[in-house]
Amino acid sequence: MLKPHFDETNREPAPRAYRALAAIARLVIPLRARTRWSGQQHIPTSGPAIVVANHISNVDPVLLGEFLIWNGRWPRFLGKASIWKVPVLGWIIAKADQIPVYRDSQRAAESLVHATEALDAGKLVAIYPEGTITADPDGWPMTGRRGAATLALASGAPVIPVVQVGADQILGGRHVSLRGLFGRRKDVSVTAGPPIDLTRYLGLEPTKQVLDEVTDLFLDTLTSMRAQVTGLTPPAGRFDLRQGRRVEQVTGPDE
Repeated sequence: MLKPHFDETNREPAPRAYRALAAIARLVIPLRARTRWSGQQHIPTSGPAIVVANHISNVDPVLLGEFLIWNGRWPRFLGKASIWKVPVLGWIIAKADQIPVYRDSQRAAESLVHATEALDAGKLVAIYPEGTITADPDGWPMTGRRGAATLALASGAPVIPVVQVGADQILGGRHVSLRGLFGRRKDVSVTAGPPIDLTRYLGLEPTKQVLDEVTDLFLDTLTSMRAQVTGLTPPAGRFDLRQGRRVEQVTGPDE
């Protein structure tokens, strides 16, 4: 079913290219997905905020973006810089004021600088703590990177967890599959939870240990939410991409 125009629920200003993307998404998403939303009341209607979400598919930002835009906010996503090199798409997302992440380079810290600037301007920033699509064989959140924790502790902005289920049925998970683009529409749910309580970490020096604990808190929250939405029992360990298996140790590398 076609959603109302975003202007009916979103009063935030946004670049023209971003509004054009949203208008296209409004027409295309219903063709491939039946979306169900819950927890919209947890999305702040104004002011700086950080959304942390699980990452299960290449289509995640589209579905999460739709959820946030139609609930009053234009998110600034942090995404791998290689996307900006894709013809046309790279130009569009640059014009839409999204934030590239230059991993393993001298520019690696730039993304958090730009994200902090966006928060200082009262924007909502969306980030995937895992840093990439999960490699867990059952789609559970895997070990993360420290970028989201660093941003949260440095900014003091509220952190809203959002869990997506079903997006991997449209374009596959870590490995793209076009099979989901055909046949019947896929059921997708997007659920926001209350802000994550970071009180005990405020004022602490952001050591690796502290950042790892905050990262684990984000991932534990998303794992618990996914379990509640799906009715499934999460695994005892968390998948570690470096080791290629689930492990009890859940610390992550630097963003």
